Amino acid sequence: MPDLPEGTPKVGIIGGGQLARMSQQPAIALGVQLHVLADSEHDSASQVIPAMSVGAAKDAEAIRALADQVDVVTFDHEHVPLAIVEALEADGVAVYPGSAALQFAQDKAAMRTRLADAGFPVPRWQVVQTSDEVDAFDTPWPKVLKASKGGYDGKGVWIVDSLEQAADVMSHDLGPGAVWMVEEMVDFRQEIAVQVARSPHGQAVAYPPVRTVQVDGICVEVVAPAEPTSVSSAQAEALALGIAKELGVIGMLAVELFDTDAGLVINELAMRPHNSGHWSIEGAYTSQFENHLRAVLDWPLGDPRPRQHRAVMVNILGGPIADLHVAFKHVMARDPGLKIHLYGKEVRLGRKVGHVTALGDDEGELLDRARHAADYFQGVIDE
Repeated sequence: MPDLPEGTPKVGIIGGGQLARMSQQPAIALGVQLHVLADSEHDSASQVIPAMSVGAAKDAEAIRALADQVDVVTFDHEHVPLAIVEALEADGVAVYPGSAALQFAQDKAAMRTRLADAGFPVPRWQVVQTSDEVDAFDTPWPKVLKASKGGYDGKGVWIVDSLEQAADVMSHDLGPGAVWMVEEMVDFRQEIAVQVARSPHGQAVAYPPVRTVQVDGICVEVVAPAEPTSVSSAQAEALALGIAKELGVIGMLAVELFDTDAGLVINELAMRPHNSGHWSIEGAYTSQFENHLRAVLDWPLGDPRPRQHRAVMVNILGGPIADLHVAFKHVMARDPGLKIHLYGKEVRLGRKVGHVTALGDDEGELLDRARHAADYFQGVIDE
């Protein structure tokens, strides 16, 4: 690597996925050097970040080597053993979010307990060991079964309609340290997410609530901003800001919420940039990726407000077309106003391989445009 100008901030990112990849553009603008620890030199982020090392997120030696080369360590995902993070902190390494907060993104049971004890709204839930305990949980079927650790994008979550289904699900082994949880099936009007950026000295900003749509546990589209029906946007933002402060989160926090007749109910937390915030790259004055870098470096945070009335983001999921670039001519010629992001990933069925963003005024028109482009990339349509 060439010599860097004196004082160049260096940020290490554990994980080489698309979140690390999309952090590179604001890093270039800010004069920040990223160093990514990826599973492979072919990973999404490895393709665009010159300073990279190959190593697993559970490899203490590889993570230690990364930490020795940077000013601060952060994450592309939450799947780093807490013991490794705690060891870095004990040696004075700046790691954000820290272990005290990260545990609540890694362990859903710990998160539910902590938030409920602090007075935040969570679904009815309990830890269970047998399907009979699921049956006895005093809410009607269907019920939600979860593994307390290791799940993402719908993995580790099952909707069960009967004792027999619960028994079948629970016949599978859980990962180390995980327990079974049962939750009520929340009756919601819509799912929303609120993102917060928070720095070590306590400055925090909230992005406006957005509406998210999930299919098979995977977010397929986001509309920003989107007013909750049960509370004001300001109240939703205050809830997310309160959670970030309560848990001591540094960096980006995404709070996924159910919007119900009785108010907002917390679903999940993510302590990193998040799919619900990809719209902010073009749609906000400061993207979630830039604010994450600013936060972990303890720099003043940027303006999270939208640039236009509405932004729509639709994910591109893997389909039958292996070479996504063949779709560019059609999509770009048909709609020059779209912004297209591809992640450099091998196409696999249902895998997030990119996204499309449209900005403007009319939500329905924007959704039509972005969905058409995504469908063309996915091979759903060919015209």
